[in-house]
Amino acid sequence: MSKVELEAKVDALNDEINFLRTLNEMELTELQSQISDTSVVLSMDNSRSLDLDSIIAEVKAQYEEMAKCSRAEAEAWYQTKFETLQAQAGKHGDDLRNTRNEISEMNWAIQRLQAEIDNIKNQRAKLEAAIAERLRHRQNKNGRH
Repeated sequence: MSKVELEAKVDALNDEINFLRTLNEMELTELQSQISDTSVVLSMDNSRSLDLDSIIAEVKAQYEEMAKCSRAEAEAWYQTKFETLQAQAGKHGDDLRNTRNEISEMNWAIQRLQAEIDNIKNQRAKLEAAIAERLRHRQNKNGRH
């Protein structure tokens, strides 16, 4: 993968994290509004005395338990999603690191090959000069006879 592709994936993952945070906040707000909109209807039986304090305490306890469960479910889902995204980001980080290492190795190979090419060019130039020198030497030798 190229650096640009990996950076694009990191950006996409960051966008997804931000989206999920916003979604989580919206769901939490919605749940809180649903809970606050919940009303309790009591019917009164005049034939017996009502212990309103215990009824209110029981309703309050049920309400708090529902809110606690909803909050726990939302937090568990968010934590799972966050861990998944962290694992993906870690994998992409590893991929990026591997790509950088490959690029470094290729740059080193290019430099090595460039040095070999320069050496071969120098050898060729020396051989061409030697050939030219021999040709001049032969021409001079043939020209004297």
